[in-house]
Amino acid sequence: MPENGMPGPVCDLSSVKESVCIHTKKILDGCRDKDCVEDLRFYPTQAAQEVLSGTQIIKGGCAELLYVYTDVEPITFNRGFYSIDMRYFYRVTLQVATGTPRSTEVEGLCVFDKRCILFGSEGSAKSFSSDTTPESIVPQTGLPTAVVEAVDPIVLDTRVDDGCKPRCCECGLTEIPAFIARSFGEELVFDDGGRRRFYVTLGQFTLVRLERDTQLLIPVYDYCIPQSECSCGDQEDPCGLFRNVAFPIGEFFPPSTLEMPKDYASTRSYCACH
Repeated sequence: MPENGMPGPVCDLSSVKESVCIHTKKILDGCRDKDCVEDLRFYPTQAAQEVLSGTQIIKGGCAELLYVYTDVEPITFNRGFYSIDMRYFYRVTLQVATGTPRSTEVEGLCVFDKRCILFGSEGSAKSFSSDTTPESIVPQTGLPTAVVEAVDPIVLDTRVDDGCKPRCCECGLTEIPAFIARSFGEELVFDDGGRRRFYVTLGQFTLVRLERDTQLLIPVYDYCIPQSECSCGDQEDPCGLFRNVAFPIGEFFPPSTLEMPKDYASTRSYCACH
C-alpha cells in the first residue's frame, strides 16, 4: 500500500494509481459573517410570560439555534448571482431574578432574518436516477444549493420595554413552522396585549456557501482505510479509565485574577453566567 493513504499534502506523485471521475458538489462561492444582532424580540412561552410579568432583573442567558430556513432567488440584474434569504430560529433561555436567592429560567423564541448575495453560476439540467420514484420528483429550477453553517449564538444583552413610551410600528410574528413550535413544549405568546416586552442581543457566527452538482477528475492513490482502531474504553476496568483523567486543580483553587474571554467558547460561557 502506498504511503499516501491519508488525506493531506502530496509530496510524491509517483504513487498515483489512476485518475477517476467523481460526482460531488462544487463550492462556487462562500462568505462568513460575525453578526451582532441587536434588540431581537423575545417571544416567551406562557409559563415564562407569567414569570416575566413580575420581574425587573435578568441575570444572563444562553441561546440554542434550532433551525435556519434558506431561500435562494436569482438576481435579475446580475447574471449568475443569487440572493440567499435566511431566517434563524432560536430557543433563548433567560435567568430571571424573582425575589428569591435562586434565579428562575424562562424560555422563549427569537427570530433573526439575514440576506447575502453570492455567485452561483448557471445551470438548467434535470437529473434523474434509478432510486427516484415519480412521487418524489421535484421540479428542477436550475438553482444552486445554499448551505448555512452556524454555531449557537452568544447572548450579549437583554433589555425590558415597559411600554411607558410610544412604540414604533413593529410587525410581530404571525406564524412559525410547526416543528419549531413543538420544540418548546407549550404555546408561545406572540400578542403581549400592550404589556412589557423583552429584547435580546445575540452574537452569531455564520458560514454561507452556494454549491452545484458537478463531475471532477481527481488522482487516486488507494482506498481510504482508517488507520486507528475503534475503542470503547476498558469496560472491565473503569478505575483504569479514571486514573488517566488529569486532576482538576482549577476546580479546587480559584484563580487569583480573572481575564475577559477571548474566544467563542469562553465568551458564551461568560455571558450565560452574568
